[in-house]
Amino acid sequence: MALKSTPVLFGMLGRLSRRSFSTSKTLSAKPMTVRDALNQAIDEEMERDEKVFVLGEEVAQYDGAYKVTRGLWKKYGDKRVLDTPITEAGFAGLAVGAAFAGLKPICEFMTFNFSMQAIDHIINSAAKTFYMSAGNVPVPIVFRGPNGAASGVGAQHSQCFGAWFSHCPGLKVVMPYSAEDAKGLLKAAIRDPDPVVVLEDEILYGMQFPMSDEALSPDFVLPFGKAKIEREGSHITLVCAGKATDTALQAAAELATKGVECEVINLRSLRPLDFDTIAQSVAKTHHLVTVEQGWPQSGIGAEICARVMESPTFFELDAPAWRVTGADVPMPYTRSLELLALPRPDSVVGAVSAVLQNKISQAASQ
Repeated sequence: MALKSTPVLFGMLGRLSRRSFSTSKTLSAKPMTVRDALNQAIDEEMERDEKVFVLGEEVAQYDGAYKVTRGLWKKYGDKRVLDTPITEAGFAGLAVGAAFAGLKPICEFMTFNFSMQAIDHIINSAAKTFYMSAGNVPVPIVFRGPNGAASGVGAQHSQCFGAWFSHCPGLKVVMPYSAEDAKGLLKAAIRDPDPVVVLEDEILYGMQFPMSDEALSPDFVLPFGKAKIEREGSHITLVCAGKATDTALQAAAELATKGVECEVINLRSLRPLDFDTIAQSVAKTHHLVTVEQGWPQSGIGAEICARVMESPTFFELDAPAWRVTGADVPMPYTRSLELLALPRPDSVVGAVSAVLQNKISQAASQ
C-alpha cells in the first residue's frame, strides 16, 4: 500500500506541459506530446502497410475521444478508420476476426476499464488462438487506449490493468511513459504478429517530451522486453512503468538533494519483462523499491519481488524490497480521497528512506 502522502493536485489534461527527465543524447529542437507521438506512429504504420486499420468509438469523424487519431479519417477514409457503436464486445470481436483473416487491426478502447466487456475476445480468442492452432493462425492485433487513473472520473474509469493482462500467456503488454516510448512501442506492436496490449495514460497524453532524431524516423521501433534506465544512480533501484515513472523521477530528483542517488528503471514492457536490467541494477545498488499505480495484491511489484526472491539477485539485497502502490480500494470520486489513493513522489521518498535505513516494519505501520 502507498505510504501516506501530502495531496498534490493533478494538473488538468490540457495544461500539462512539464518536460520529462530523459537520457536521450541527440534531441530534436521541437518536443512532442505523447498524444502526437501515438498519432504519428499510427499514421506511419497505416501508410507503410495497407492492412493496418483503426476501429473504435469516435476514432473517425470526431478524431478520437483523446485526439490520438486526429486527421486519420480524413487521410485514409471510411474503410481504414471505422467508427463503431458503443459495444466493446462487438467491435473487439470484429477486430479479432479481421486479424484471423490477415488484416492488422488497431482496436481502441475509450478506457481499458471497458475492455472487460470484451475480455472473452481478448483472452480466449486473441491470446490463445496461435497456440491452439499449433501456430497456424497468427493474430496480429493491437488493443490500445488509456489505462489507469485519470482525474475525477471515478472507480469505473480509473483502474490499472497492467497486472491483469500481463498475467496472460499469448499477450504482449507494454506501458509507455514518454513520447519516444509511445511511438516506438506502438509501431512495434502494430508490426508484431501476436496480440499486443498497449496501456497508455490519459494524464500523460498532453505531456511533452524531447524526441531523439532516431525516434523521429519512420523506421523507429522499440523492442519488447527491454527496459530503459531513465536516471542512473548508485544507492537504490526504483522500478516503474507508465505514469509511475514520472512519480519515481520526481522522487529521485528530491532525494538527490539529500545525497541519495536513485537508479530509475522504466520497464516499458510488462510482458515480456526485462528482469536482467533489474537484476544488474540491484547488484549495483543493493536496494529495491517498485512503484505502480495499480493495487498491491498480485501486482507488477509483487511479480518483480517474487522473481528477485527466486533468483541469485536476492543475495544482492542489503534490505527487504518495498512496494509503493495504489491504495487497496476502488478509486474514490472525491478529489481529496483520489489523491490519497495514488502513489505520490513523497510516497516514494518515504519508502526509499525506510529501505535505506532498514526500517520496513515502522514504515509499514504508518
